[in-house]
Amino acid sequence: MIRLRNIFSGVALSVALGLSAQAATAADRPPDAAAIRRLVQAMQDAWNRGDFRGYMAGFKNPDITFVSNGVIQRNWQATLDHYVRDYGTPAKRGVVRFYDVSVQMLTPDAAVLVSHFHMSRKDKPLEGVFTDLARKVDGRWIITLNHVSAHDAPR
Repeated sequence: MIRLRNIFSGVALSVALGLSAQAATAADRPPDAAAIRRLVQAMQDAWNRGDFRGYMAGFKNPDITFVSNGVIQRNWQATLDHYVRDYGTPAKRGVVRFYDVSVQMLTPDAAVLVSHFHMSRKDKPLEGVFTDLARKVDGRWIITLNHVSAHDAPR
């Protein structure tokens, strides 16, 4: 009986310590979620001022993976070139707004973001969602995987 009580006490202590460690880790995560939201805001601001290099600074260079329109692209520079070529004028770039940004912390250095976006522009406004994997690299949050699902927005 004493042996069973010792085993039970050991298990209870282990569970308590594990829960305590999880609580401490969870308590450390809100600043990271806020930092990720600031990253998304900075990217939105860069896009809206036509600073594509500033926008792309939020993505891991060169190891970013973009998924859109059924295509997987793994090239930071080619993506920057695409944005400059296809969205390089204010009329084509429009004004983008990211909203309902949800951040789910997976580990202290990894998070999933899910957000809506709307791109206002005279011709062919777009809206949709994006799902990103963010990683903390050298103390800085960056996006390592970006998946976009877009459709024409109602006028």
